[in-house]
Amino acid sequence: MHFNEFQDKSRATVVYPNEGSNYVYPVLGLMSEAGEVADRVKRIDRDDAGVVTAEKRQEIASELGDVLWYVAQVATEFKLSLDDVAAGNMAKLSSRHERGTLNGFGAR
Repeated sequence: MHFNEFQDKSRATVVYPNEGSNYVYPVLGLMSEAGEVADRVKRIDRDDAGVVTAEKRQEIASELGDVLWYVAQVATEFKLSLDDVAAGNMAKLSSRHERGTLNGFGAR
């Protein structure tokens, strides 16, 4: 599935106030779901000695899917195409890589 296809299809499942003019709700949801990913990873580290089982991998996949859903809604609320967002990010990262500035410190 391509990003824009996911973005379009996911829109059919939106149930939040003022959909189409409410970027706050999906941004808060994105932060919440990202926290759930972090929590799953924390528990793998704490409870499972860092061992990633098939079950834990599926839990992470499920939470990442929720993150992706909210990313799609944020993009839609801002009238952005996920394909364009992804392409722009790859162009930025490729440029940094070519210039040797891909170091994790937000170099431009």
